[in-house]
Amino acid sequence: MRRWLLISVPFLWLLVFFLIPFFIVFKISLSDIATAIPPYTPVFDFTTGIRDFISQLDFENYRFIFNDSLYVNSYLSALKIAGISTILTLFIAYPIAYGMARAPKEWQPTLVMLVILPFWTSFLIRVYAWIGILKKEGLLNLFLMNMGVISEPLTIMNTPLAVYIGIVYSYLPFMILPLYASLEKINPALLEAAADLGSPPWKAFWQVTFPLSLPGVLAGCFLVFIPATGEFVIPDLLGGSDTLMIGKTLWGEFFANRDWPVSSAVAVVLLLVLVVPIVMFQRNQENQREAAR
Repeated sequence: MRRWLLISVPFLWLLVFFLIPFFIVFKISLSDIATAIPPYTPVFDFTTGIRDFISQLDFENYRFIFNDSLYVNSYLSALKIAGISTILTLFIAYPIAYGMARAPKEWQPTLVMLVILPFWTSFLIRVYAWIGILKKEGLLNLFLMNMGVISEPLTIMNTPLAVYIGIVYSYLPFMILPLYASLEKINPALLEAAADLGSPPWKAFWQVTFPLSLPGVLAGCFLVFIPATGEFVIPDLLGGSDTLMIGKTLWGEFFANRDWPVSSAVAVVLLLVLVVPIVMFQRNQENQREAAR
């Protein structure tokens, strides 16, 4: 009985906070827009029979978003920006996590605390701080001009570069922490054995350290890529009106246009775009582990 209760807790959590909200959003995505509160009218009824229920399903909103270049380009742009940001975050986070894992044991808790220290400040305030840094009269341009590096201010705000900076900075801890957890578990004796066998440090890193840290690399990439794909605060504040991302488009449809059915369809497609490849990847990893046994 106790074991059943323990197992049921995570499934109950997923049911209440994921599956039920997902089906509510899916139901709204099959509705029609209306001038009312709420601003949609259901086109089917759950109380009817299964045949009537299926016949009432209307995927017009899904056909609309796939036929409109705005939404297609928003999806593609979001995946591109999230992918590049994830790669940049990995390149920056790996040396930091490696240094933390190789630091003296008494210093490691302090280093971990410094990594999570930005979370003690509101996310919105941290993004607004980057506006003060990146704008033409901001701290970055003032510093570079005073150092004589540039003669006139750089235009960074309202460009894709500002969006990349904001995403990499905001999600860097999500990459560092799983990498550190994987690197910290690597036995130093393995590197010593590789050195005794004549392997140079760079070769030992690629043949020993990096393969053993792959679980942390994959976990960090997922933790950065998934939320970055649906990000709307950073593109809206740092990227300006020309930056196209699906999270920003979804926000505009829901709050500006008040088109709940279309915005719900956009959210459902975004969820499937993110979840389905991850589930397929996990299944492939499980099959490979079973084949290795």
